[in-house]
Amino acid sequence: MIFNLKTYLSKNYSASPLIIFRIGFGFMMLYSIIRFWSKDWIYTLYLQPKFHFTYYGFEWVKPLGNLTYLLFFICGLSALFVALGFKYRVAIITFFLSFTYIELMDKTTYLNHYYFISILSFLLIFLPANSSFSIDSYLKKKSYRLVPKWSIDAIKLLVSIVYVYAGLTKINSDWLFKSMPLKIWLPSKYDLPFIGETLMQQNWFHYAMSWSGMIYDLTIPFLLLYKKTRWFAFGLVVFFHVFTGILFPIGMFPYVMIVSALIFFEAGFHHKIILFLKCILNYLFILKQKIVVKEIYNFKHQKITIIVLSLFFIVQLFLPFRYALYPNELFWTEEGYRFSWRVMLMEKMGYANFKITNSKTGNFFYVDNQDFLTPLQEKQMSFQPDFILEYAHFLGDHFKSKGHKNIQVFVESYVALNGRLSQPFINKNIDLYQQKETFNPKEWILPFNDEIKGF
Repeated sequence: MIFNLKTYLSKNYSASPLIIFRIGFGFMMLYSIIRFWSKDWIYTLYLQPKFHFTYYGFEWVKPLGNLTYLLFFICGLSALFVALGFKYRVAIITFFLSFTYIELMDKTTYLNHYYFISILSFLLIFLPANSSFSIDSYLKKKSYRLVPKWSIDAIKLLVSIVYVYAGLTKINSDWLFKSMPLKIWLPSKYDLPFIGETLMQQNWFHYAMSWSGMIYDLTIPFLLLYKKTRWFAFGLVVFFHVFTGILFPIGMFPYVMIVSALIFFEAGFHHKIILFLKCILNYLFILKQKIVVKEIYNFKHQKITIIVLSLFFIVQLFLPFRYALYPNELFWTEEGYRFSWRVMLMEKMGYANFKITNSKTGNFFYVDNQDFLTPLQEKQMSFQPDFILEYAHFLGDHFKSKGHKNIQVFVESYVALNGRLSQPFINKNIDLYQQKETFNPKEWILPFNDEIKGF
């Protein structure tokens, strides 16, 4: 059977899956912002630190002082508007911009699911998620029963990319044949009821978790797509993500993925949820106005939208493979590691001792990292080369501003990766103050004395 793109793009489908996804996504993001604020992480992560690690090319993105609280408020409010479908297009654009700005303010807080939320919210900008059961449709007194099928499939595709790529990255010798880093992490969960002192300490269980995690990620999108296995697959999704959420401090990510899996269910399932919500709203006398229900959503500028989203997905498909452009071990140098769905594959611990030297006199002194960095920042900096380089430049600029002359910045650094003995990480004879951040391989990273085979 030959796939016909023109025929596919002309197909329509019930809007209900897209509507339920919008509601679930919006309320989960609102809860995430409230949770972040209530734990005082805005202050401890963005206002308390004296220095912030930035992304290459986005050095201009900085915390806004006390206005950072306003930024989070705007982000949370826009998430609520997305859920309600109120001024949807403005709301989802505002959420995307504010959330992404928050994500870029400090590289220390990088998590895969933050990146997922950013690109997912970008995708939602182009989808008619407010076409029905929204305040927008209520105010316009009309809603649409059908939307382009591709607008729902686009979300399925993005979720599938996340899962499949996460599975592919687990096909490596450390994860499958050494059960690393689970062999390090799981035994520390001895305090879990019933299984902490039994299963978590068993070597066979560590391997079972590694292999099942890889198989789960590679197969779950296809099991969700197939009607006969969909409910079984969703049960696996709930079990897997709740279990990993209990084991590891990964925040809202498990629940975001559970809600995202609902998009794979057929329209009838989502329609029942909408009817239930309508009954509640009718009971509360909120839905009083009759709305004209039209058949098909009139998608404006569909050709341009398809081109933009095609480019978007091309980037998502190829960006994770950029690591192949670098000659050294990925887990060691982390060149091309981020934004590639490599979830929980490494346990790295580092030590970095910085020395400030006067190149003419030879006089030097060592830096106490605690004078400039929070404990979390120091931990992340100690084993990530781009962090080390940026921090070296910060130290050079700082002491230059204090009147020091002829500044050189050296670092003595050791890193342990996935249970291996620590080894020298950065060439201690290289003046990092003279090195610049680029996309080129970092020649001042010392070679890794082992090999990790895989994707």
